[in-house]
Amino acid sequence: MNTQVQSAQPSPVPIQEGLARPMLVIFIALSLLTGLLYPGVITAVSKAVFPHQADGSLIEKDGKRIGSELIGQPFSEPKYFWGRLSATAPMPYNPAASAGSNLGPTNPALTDAARARIDALHAADPGNQAPVPVDLVTASGSGLDPHISPAAAEYQAARVARSRGMALEQVKQLIAANTEAPLLPVLGDPGVNVLKLNLALDDVAPKR
Repeated sequence: MNTQVQSAQPSPVPIQEGLARPMLVIFIALSLLTGLLYPGVITAVSKAVFPHQADGSLIEKDGKRIGSELIGQPFSEPKYFWGRLSATAPMPYNPAASAGSNLGPTNPALTDAARARIDALHAADPGNQAPVPVDLVTASGSGLDPHISPAAAEYQAARVARSRGMALEQVKQLIAANTEAPLLPVLGDPGVNVLKLNLALDDVAPKR
């Protein structure tokens, strides 16, 4: 006599009708808490304690907003300090398309971009034979980095001073005044905010 053994399959447990209302209430309460109340409180506290940072660290001049301390801007004239390369599209330093170049070290495009920047730096300052700091010929991971290293600023100091008719020591003093220390001594390196430095230059020696 053959006996067929059927495997027991668990039957789905229906959601009790009485649970629907509490689940809906919890969903709405969490949505209000995490989607409205918490962001609203954090925004209000940040605006009260750190108003400048909460508004985007915006920079104003003559009553006009001209940029942010957190987002770089492209400069190519000899009388200005130049920042890092930017791989954002369709224009450099586009905050709506933050991205790196994603080029590997063996990619010829990476070499071509670095060589083009080196050629531009030499064309703007033919007498400068010092090694070009690496951050002047590479893009940052975000494409928005507003800082360069103090070495990159020093490399450009003579060109900027000559273009503006300033003493080299005066330009170096502006570099030092706009050099920001890392958050912690063991975390990060000093950086020079390019936009703030160029604005300081315009205040001391107006554009020719």
